[in-house]
Amino acid sequence: MKFPPRLALLLAAAVLVACTPRTSGSTSTDDDTSGTLRVWLFQEVDNGPKEKVVAAVVDAFERAHDDTEVAVEYIPVETRAQRVRAAFSDPGSAPDVIEYGNTDTAGHVRDGGLLDVTREFTAWPESADTDPTARRSVTVDGKVYGAPFFVGVRALYYRTDVFDELGLEPPRSQAELITAARTIRKARPDLYGLAVGGAYTYGALPFVWAHGGDLATGGDGTYSAAIDSAAARRGIEAYTSLFGDTNCPAATCAGWTGNDTVTAFAAGRAGMAVGGDFSHAAVEAGDVPYGVVPLPGVRPGSIAPAFAGGNNIGVLRSTSHRTLAVDLMKRLASKRTQGELFDAMGFLPTYSDVRQEAAAREPFVEPFVETLAAGTRFVPASPAWARIDASQVLPTMFQEIVSGKKGVAEAAGDAARKMDDAFGAAG
Repeated sequence: MKFPPRLALLLAAAVLVACTPRTSGSTSTDDDTSGTLRVWLFQEVDNGPKEKVVAAVVDAFERAHDDTEVAVEYIPVETRAQRVRAAFSDPGSAPDVIEYGNTDTAGHVRDGGLLDVTREFTAWPESADTDPTARRSVTVDGKVYGAPFFVGVRALYYRTDVFDELGLEPPRSQAELITAARTIRKARPDLYGLAVGGAYTYGALPFVWAHGGDLATGGDGTYSAAIDSAAARRGIEAYTSLFGDTNCPAATCAGWTGNDTVTAFAAGRAGMAVGGDFSHAAVEAGDVPYGVVPLPGVRPGSIAPAFAGGNNIGVLRSTSHRTLAVDLMKRLASKRTQGELFDAMGFLPTYSDVRQEAAAREPFVEPFVETLAAGTRFVPASPAWARIDASQVLPTMFQEIVSGKKGVAEAAGDAARKMDDAFGAAG
């Protein structure tokens, strides 16, 4: 059959639209108010307590929304990048709501996977109490792409028995920290003074930040490496001075990660270690007497800026249940849920008031709350950070220095060039 030219054009356009697949950058115009919402959350080492808290949230959500079901899948953290990228490319099999690492925000936004929820987040009364660093972790170019779920920071764990034996006080500056580490190593050669790791990026960065250095300068997606600045080099020198026979031998410690340093401390092989609030259970299981204080800064009595790690909850752009998905996001990231997750898992809430309540119930939290209150730092909000992190740019720099292959200036300069290449490639 031959159609009139105008009708033929309209039919051709309809066929083209029908046959064009939805891309990862597309946003569904559907807003279904019933059906099944798919949720991906991270699998924890002991996932039972998390599942119990989430199940209560899901049950309340389903009671509030007729003809709605929620299917939760717990995915391994190690394979999250591949799973999420695949979901962005195939909206038909993608979840509606996901948990994601806060350093992944910019990359997920660049890939077109996350929904802009600025309007809903800003109008949500609870968001007013979100701490500024947590809010920055869901913000790219002034737009909000999720809700903070929990935050993690690091502080200084120390052996109270060793400090008592040697007449030491918890260090109040980084100079005192380095001196204490060497004193412990000299008096107790069976111990590392302060367990450090050449592959422990987030344990090293507080030294850089405390000396006035930074990873990069810029903003709004445009960054330039600053790890080779004079201030950053002073922090790098302070951290790398801790590798050697007087504290933590480079042959052993150059390849250590953060988990390795905490394991050494919990096993009774170190006098001190930089560990997170999330390390508390591991240290408790190690059966060593310990205390925790904020990691000191350069000036006596100051606190070194810590990296504010943690996870967020976001909605995928491809969802066909926008209103329901945003509601579920807010319920999962609510004050009530974060309080329950702290009780169940030890996850630090992202709300200042809920954190204070948690600290009142559990004294071990107080040094971490102090650290957060003193001011935390974050990585550049650029999709380049994922490449920089995966390429081990900073661990390579530290390891080249502690092995003696390069001096601080040369290694930092090489790291800065690699970072600038990544920033440039990200656009």
